[in-house]
Amino acid sequence: MTVVAAYLYTHGKRVRPVEINERIDCPQDKSQFVWIGVTDPTPEELHTLQTTYDLHPLAVEDAAKGEQLPKLDIYGDQLFVVARTAWLDEGRILYGETAVFVGHSHIISVRRGSSRGHTALRAQLEASPTLLDQGVDYVLHAILDFVVDGYLPIGEALEEEVLAMEHRTLDHFLARSEINRIFEIRRELIRFQRVVIPTAEVVGKFIRLELPCIDVEARPYFNDVLDHIRRVQAMVDSLREVLTSVFEFSNLLEQQRTGAITRQLAAWAAILAVPTAIAGIYGMNFEFMPELRSPYGYPAVLGVIALICGLLHRRFKRARWL
Repeated sequence: MTVVAAYLYTHGKRVRPVEINERIDCPQDKSQFVWIGVTDPTPEELHTLQTTYDLHPLAVEDAAKGEQLPKLDIYGDQLFVVARTAWLDEGRILYGETAVFVGHSHIISVRRGSSRGHTALRAQLEASPTLLDQGVDYVLHAILDFVVDGYLPIGEALEEEVLAMEHRTLDHFLARSEINRIFEIRRELIRFQRVVIPTAEVVGKFIRLELPCIDVEARPYFNDVLDHIRRVQAMVDSLREVLTSVFEFSNLLEQQRTGAITRQLAAWAAILAVPTAIAGIYGMNFEFMPELRSPYGYPAVLGVIALICGLLHRRFKRARWL
């Protein structure tokens, strides 16, 4: 396990480092609490945290397993929150997990597979002692807000890619690789929704329900996080609609272009059928043929062919087949 940071805070200010097996008796006014951040803990180290801070065994088991969907569990006077981190890597959305144990005087974050650490977040909170003095519920809000803010760049990057693909569709047929990419993005968005929707439900509970360790004054902060999640949800929904429209629009343009080419081929085939038919008739080698012995027969036949072909060409031009 890597203990990223473990500190005791009093009135919003860092006091000193603490050990994960060090139990500190804090007052009930939330002016003092311990914030521990760890990554990829071993079962033994989780057991140490469980013993020291009276963590519920089921919550510890979930934190040890990983790969949990976002959720909120209540165990007596403690909360267990699971959030899924996400980031974009070479066109694919990858996921990690952040599990948070919240008690009256402690908050423990357990990260797995996430590429974004909480060091910058901790520094930002420590720069605002007044807000940090509000206790563990504000720290929990900050962690959830940090996780959700990581969703926005994913939607924005995919949105730019889809809009660029939509623009190319106006001038060119979609290549097979682009069609494959459309379905790949669609699959990624469906999986992403399976994370975003439960996260919104979890954050909504902090606004609606009476929960231990969460003061009523903290609800506006969680409501701000919920607004960010709704923005991500709206972005994902619109992206799925745009992907569908790009595919349908590409099919429509392809059908239209195919129809135009078919009409052009049919028009030229009709025009070329005239000299072919006339030449076929005169190639039958009968003795008695119209104008066969006339000195003007050959140019007359050519003139008739040119006239008919010209009339047909003009007719097809008016019909916009050529």
